[in-house]
Amino acid sequence: MTARQKVLAYLNKTRTASAREVARALKMSAADVRYHLRVLVSDGRLEMMSARPHEGKGRPEKVYSIPRAALGDNLSALSDALLAEAGALPKKHRDNVSGDEASRMEALAKRLAGDSNFASQPIAKRLNLVVEKLNQMNYHARWEAGAEGPRVIFGHCPYAAIIEKHPELCQMDAALLKELMGQSAEQLTKIGVEGSLTCVFAIRR
Repeated sequence: MTARQKVLAYLNKTRTASAREVARALKMSAADVRYHLRVLVSDGRLEMMSARPHEGKGRPEKVYSIPRAALGDNLSALSDALLAEAGALPKKHRDNVSGDEASRMEALAKRLAGDSNFASQPIAKRLNLVVEKLNQMNYHARWEAGAEGPRVIFGHCPYAAIIEKHPELCQMDAALLKELMGQSAEQLTKIGVEGSLTCVFAIRR
């Protein structure tokens, strides 16, 4: 078992822990543990829950845990039902879709974005903040430079369980990127379509 696997196994057992607690339990250096925790968070296998006061002096400690989605729930069924109640039409009934659906997806995106709006930041910092925000929502996101501008790449669809019935959620993702970036986003590829393993959005000026 690698050091990183040991860190993940420890969190699977304890559910929550700080880097200091993991280092003490596994007899590893705090620096090594923090590095592995950062990688596991960026991969979506762990999430940072909050910060709590350190024993004694110093800055509050970050607390890590297994993502809620990995623990099992009934959220996909609930989300499907809520979208249906909100008027988002299942795929087979999409012949007469009005502009209301796009408005609903934009409203959902604004709610997901919350108070986060990074439009005033320099572009590189803005992209890093957007990726961090998206990874808190389990998108396994990253960004890369492109000839026509930056691209934001999703390595995971958090709505995979219902996306086939509700492809309008891709509209919501584009609207979410626009809300966070302050620039429009265009979906170039979609996970699971024509062999694609990622979902790619081009950020437009």
